[in-house]
Amino acid sequence: MVEAVKIWNEPNNLSHWDFLMDPEWREFSDMALLASQAMRDARPGLTQVLGGISPIDPQFLRRLAGFGVLDAVDAVAVHGFPLDWNHWMIDEWPDKVREVAELTGKPVWVTEVGVSTFGAYEVQSFGLKRTAELLRGKAERIFWYSLFDLPPTWEATTRHKESEGSSYYRHFHMGLIRADGRPKPALEHFDPELGIAQWFHFEDHRLELAVEWLRKIGVRRLRTGISWADWHRPEAVRWFDRQMEALEEFEVTVTLCFTPPSRGKRPCHTSPPLDPGEFAYFAAQVVDRYVPAGAGAVKRFA
Repeated sequence: MVEAVKIWNEPNNLSHWDFLMDPEWREFSDMALLASQAMRDARPGLTQVLGGISPIDPQFLRRLAGFGVLDAVDAVAVHGFPLDWNHWMIDEWPDKVREVAELTGKPVWVTEVGVSTFGAYEVQSFGLKRTAELLRGKAERIFWYSLFDLPPTWEATTRHKESEGSSYYRHFHMGLIRADGRPKPALEHFDPELGIAQWFHFEDHRLELAVEWLRKIGVRRLRTGISWADWHRPEAVRWFDRQMEALEEFEVTVTLCFTPPSRGKRPCHTSPPLDPGEFAYFAAQVVDRYVPAGAGAVKRFA
């Protein structure tokens, strides 16, 4: 069942929010506050998490605090990939989490952390074991990204695509399981207490296979998403009903993000919406449909 909802995904990353159109993040903050209140009205006990920030930027959090966003949420999420994209070392993880906790006064969730096998399978095995050592007991929720590699015929959600060079292609190798279904060596070292972050595309053919693997490796907590852009597709509710029913046995954190092209200030999933109240309406629809009435906040370090 749904245990928490995340408001957006990497809002300080240009691949997920066009801050050139919203340089102060004021419009993002207005949208987040309206969505938070709409979800509080629909499900008062539901845990709300500020979408995983990437990069981990204290100045960004201070800015959102000034707009009141941190007062509205129950936890703050961060994303980190020090062995692939970030300009800091893996051993800095405890300091990163501590800094965010002290700055915000909120529990910190690491809702995406992972290591690609772009260069070597051994790097992922090392990164998985070391990440678990560093973050256990420091962050309230930890979600390893991800279960599956991205199929090579798909596209990764980045700004410049192939022109990013090896940085782009690393996106395709983040899974514990190859695109052809074969497990990677790191899977032997996976601690299911970490949880898994796995996005499902619209009508994703991997849904049932993912459930089988999550059961097999003993995962209880899963982070996934419901795309606002996909919510506007024909037959969207039918698909998301299927997705959420398939995931019902897990403790699910649902990320709400991505602007429908028709509802943005420009036709792109990164765009601030024309009307931030529409995102709030979408958020309320999702929690009303998929979160049981009376659902309570998650237990601390449960």
